Amino acid sequence: MYTIIDIEGNGAGYREESIIDIAIFKFDGHQIMDQFFSLVNPEAEIAPYVQKLTGISTKMVRTAPKFHELARRIVEITEGTTLVGHNIDFDYRMLRQEFRRLGYDFHIETLDTIPLAKQLIPDAEGYSLGKLVKSLGIPLSNAHRAENDARATLELFKILISKDVENTIIQKLHEDTNAKTYLNKVKQLTQDLPSKVGIFYLQNKKGEILYSEYVKNINRGVKKIFNAKSKRMMPIQESTSQVQYELVGNALLAQIILTQKQLFREKKRPIGLYEIDEEWKLKSRASMGKDIKPLLEFYSTSQGMKALRYIHQSHWKEDIATLGNIFSLSENRKIFTIEGRRLGEKAFIVLEKSGVVGYGFYEFHTQISTWKKISQLMIPIHIPMKAIENELKLAYLQGEMKECVINMP
Repeated sequence: MYTIIDIEGNGAGYREESIIDIAIFKFDGHQIMDQFFSLVNPEAEIAPYVQKLTGISTKMVRTAPKFHELARRIVEITEGTTLVGHNIDFDYRMLRQEFRRLGYDFHIETLDTIPLAKQLIPDAEGYSLGKLVKSLGIPLSNAHRAENDARATLELFKILISKDVENTIIQKLHEDTNAKTYLNKVKQLTQDLPSKVGIFYLQNKKGEILYSEYVKNINRGVKKIFNAKSKRMMPIQESTSQVQYELVGNALLAQIILTQKQLFREKKRPIGLYEIDEEWKLKSRASMGKDIKPLLEFYSTSQGMKALRYIHQSHWKEDIATLGNIFSLSENRKIFTIEGRRLGEKAFIVLEKSGVVGYGFYEFHTQISTWKKISQLMIPIHIPMKAIENELKLAYLQGEMKECVINMP
C-alpha cells in the first residue's frame, strides 16, 4: 500500500518553513483507495516568490485549517503505507517538522520516484516532474499546486510500476532506502537538526550523554562527528541513538552552560594574537614559546582573522592592549549581559575576582537593575578566571558582552 504525496511550503528559511498546501492519494498498486487534499494556514506569511509560483496567497489560507487540525487525518491515511513522492526527502522533512512542532515523532517508510525513474527511464531528457510527465504524456495543469502535482506523481508511479514488471527494482530501491544501515541511521538522526548556532548532545538509548559540542552549525557539526574516522569516535557513533540540541547565540554562553552540566572539554588553542613591532599579528603559539603570553588565543587561524578584522574596524585598534585589564576586578563583583539562547531572551553572567560565579536568563523587556533581581534568577556556578578569560575577552572585544550597571547591596 502506498500514499503518494505532494506538499507546498511557504518559502520561509530552511527548517522554519510551514506547509500551505498538501495532497495525498492512497494507492494499492491498482486503484486509488482514499484521497485527501487541503490548503493549510501556516500562521505565517507566504514568501512573494511562492505566491507567484503556486498562486496561493496569504489571504487564501487565512481561513484554511491549521496543521494541527489536519494531523490526525494525515496519520490515518498514511498509516501502514510507504510514502511516495518526487524528491520525497523534502515532503517527508516538511511533514516531520510540522509533527515535531506538535510534539509527535512522525515516522514512515519512503520511496522516491526520481531514482526510480532514472533506472526505469534512463533516456529521459530530464527528471524534474514537469519534464518527465510531459515526455510521458501525463497531463499536468496548474503545476506547483499539491493536488495536481500529487496526481501527476501518481500517474508517473503507475507507469514506473508497469515498467518494473517483476517489481524487483522497486523492491530493491525500497529496501535500500529503508535499510537499517549506518548511513540511514545518520540520516534519521540528523534530518530534523537546524543549521543554527548551538550545542548538540549525542545520547545513547538510556539518554546518557556520550558527546557534546558547541558549533556554528548544529546539523553540519553532528554529521561531522558521524563521518569522523578516528578510533575515539567509533564507539560514540555506534552507541548514539538520539540527538538533542540547544540553541545558543555565542561561544561564551555555550562554555558556561557546558561547564554547569560538567560537559565542557578544554580544546587546544594553537593560534595566538601577539604585539610584534607595534602591530598585532597572529602567530602559532608553539613558534612564540611558552614564556610569551598572547593577548588572545584561537582554535584556528580563521577565527583569529575574524577577530583581527574586528580590531581594525573598531575602536579597539588603538587601545587593544587595555583589553587585558577589563576583567581585573577592582571591586567585588561585575555583571555583564550577553545574547541568550533564543530571540527575545538575554543572559547575564556574574564575575568576581575568582571567575564566573553565576549566570541566568531574562526576557529582553525585563529590567534587572538590582542585585536582588539578579540573585533570584542566578544559577550558581564556578569557572576559574584562567579557564574562561580568553572567551570573556573575545566576547567583550566583539561587542557581544556589555557591562550592566546595577544597584549593588
